[in-house]
Amino acid sequence: MTISLVLIDDHPLFRKGLSHLLDNNAEIRVAGQFADAASLLQWLAEGGAADVALLDRNLQKSDGLDLVPDLKRHQIKVIMLTVAEEDHEIREAINRGVDGYVLKTSEPEQILRAIHAIHEGDSLFPAHVMQKMASGELMHGAFDKLSQREREIVTYVVQGMSNRAIGNALGLSENTVRNHLRSILDKLGLDNRVQVATLALKQGITKHQEP
Repeated sequence: MTISLVLIDDHPLFRKGLSHLLDNNAEIRVAGQFADAASLLQWLAEGGAADVALLDRNLQKSDGLDLVPDLKRHQIKVIMLTVAEEDHEIREAINRGVDGYVLKTSEPEQILRAIHAIHEGDSLFPAHVMQKMASGELMHGAFDKLSQREREIVTYVVQGMSNRAIGNALGLSENTVRNHLRSILDKLGLDNRVQVATLALKQGITKHQEP
């Protein structure tokens, strides 16, 4: 079965080299190549389709991660192909819903294996990240981005307290608590306070834990 693939990267030389590699593989067909978000979105709007996308994060005038929801809506699995190997970069990509994360420094065979693995329904991330995910260390590190005050608020969110109750407990206005909560959601890449509480409980973040 041929895998249909779309390549999204703003470096022409890299696209050309990768496209040449993929064109020489009978099991993979390059359905499209794009240097920016606008051209990809137009292609999708016009009925473009693929099984897997190789997506760079740093595109012209945009963050490649912002394209993940659009690709997913079109049933396209997403592999982040990038030079960024820091834990926080990979953690954010995971939180945004990518299916795999491959470094541009990988050997060509590794990239090909990743495409096949993701197409078959697996997830694929660097080995050191998989180890941290298994131990819970990577997700726990997400809370390291929060300020001391934000971590305090998380402990009250875990208890199911309202913004007003949290404000009363900490001597803050309800609006200030709401702003802190918005910042917490942004930093953790979550959508609501229930997700914050769920993640905090999984990682052992309780009101008895020191920030």
